[in-house]
Amino acid sequence: RLWNVRRGRKAINLKYSHQITTKRETNAKQGTDIKAEAEPDSLRPNLSEPSELLQYDQVEKLAKHLPPRTVGYPWTLIYSTSRHGMSIKTLYRSMVEQETPVLMAIKDSDGQIFGALSSDPFKVSDGFYGTGETFLFTFCPEFEVFKWTGDNMFFVKGDTDSLAFGGGGGEFGLWLDGDLYHGRSHACKTFGNRTLSKKEDFFVQDIEIWAFE
Repeated sequence: RLWNVRRGRKAINLKYSHQITTKRETNAKQGTDIKAEAEPDSLRPNLSEPSELLQYDQVEKLAKHLPPRTVGYPWTLIYSTSRHGMSIKTLYRSMVEQETPVLMAIKDSDGQIFGALSSDPFKVSDGFYGTGETFLFTFCPEFEVFKWTGDNMFFVKGDTDSLAFGGGGGEFGLWLDGDLYHGRSHACKTFGNRTLSKKEDFFVQDIEIWAFE
């Protein structure tokens, strides 16, 4: 009889334990579902206007790699070649009052999308500037981000006739000429990147630059 009682208690305890576990699992699942529904709305990028170059899923992929100080701020289009023309001087002028990181998206004549996130607005400079927040990216053929390797600090270099990202080994990770028409991409030590475009030399079709404010 004693054995039967203990057996009965054990069965009851197991049943009770199963009920607790089931309830906890249900609550956990509900919490996960609620979190999954809430997170996309709170973290979803908000563009001031539709991008002519980036699909929304591409914007979402890029948003996951942006510096924390940009999170929650709307993407504001501050320069585009279709609106402002293909001039590096105009590009620099559009940066004058900017204080946030800027993201440059390039579409080349092959229809490929790639570019860079600069920790600082673009400007003419005597040397390289920027911080480790700067990175290169490409969607050619699949999405990849190339963050700072720590090898050197050749982040961004602005001249009156060119704009360059990354260096080391005698090559820039990404380079554009003063007319924003011809560009070049090579592997570089700053970001440990591969060639961002299909070919090392490319022709620019369009450029967009977004700030976060």
